[in-house]
Amino acid sequence: MKILISPAKKMRSDPDTLAPEALPALLPETERLLAALRAMTPGELQALWRCSDAIAAQNLERLRDMDLRRRLTPALLSYVGLQYQYMAPGVLEQRQYDYLQTHLRILSGFYGVLRPFDGVTPYRLEMGARLKTEGARDLYAFWGDKLARALEPGDGPVVDLASREYSRAILDPLPASVRVIRCVFLSRKPGVQPGGGPPSAPGRPVGRLRLWQAPAGRPGCGAGRALQNGPGPDGPLDGGAGGHPGGGVTGVPGSGLPLLAGALPPRAVCIFEGG
Repeated sequence: MKILISPAKKMRSDPDTLAPEALPALLPETERLLAALRAMTPGELQALWRCSDAIAAQNLERLRDMDLRRRLTPALLSYVGLQYQYMAPGVLEQRQYDYLQTHLRILSGFYGVLRPFDGVTPYRLEMGARLKTEGARDLYAFWGDKLARALEPGDGPVVDLASREYSRAILDPLPASVRVIRCVFLSRKPGVQPGGGPPSAPGRPVGRLRLWQAPAGRPGCGAGRALQNGPGPDGPLDGGAGGHPGGGVTGVPGSGLPLLAGALPPRAVCIFEGG
């Protein structure tokens, strides 16, 4: 199994707390992107980054001094955002580190795909940025199928927790035989009834879980039919009766998080609906 997450815009450098285990797998491509960025003017870079003058000045300095092989920080410790804080990497045990290194993959416009303890340096380059380089019209064209080939999903499913901006760079080129489970988190607004199809708003992963079959051969949140439904935010989740044959949903005790069990279609969407 491989679990995909997005990076965070905010990053920090901490080369002293924990040494990286390796360099990123796609570092030669990152070096090509760095050369392309350094060839741009400050005005062009700020337009590409779509940021304030202060953030542009910070990242221009980073770009000037950037060293991709020295004084690096493990990716899991470098990104600063809620999902990284909730993983609490500073208090994990060795077996938990090992699990993350095996199963977790961080998608990046600059590095492509990262293992948690690959060494990185702070940068600014979102996957959706329209950086034209080496004949590629944008980063999706630049990366092509390299991220999918670097993923090595093995026999297990790919669990997509990333935003569509990032996940499309790796899921679209994957063979249709790879099982992909896309998780969408949404929050319920008072007085608003969720629509009939899977929305894509962020939210707290508690409450009811629905499974949707995505359009044939395509990952993502298109129109689909419900495979299972739990009875509601406060009740137990359905164990598979009347849903996808062999499928089941169980809860993680005390966490409010449902888990998938049993068979799922090759492309499925899980919606976590919270209050």
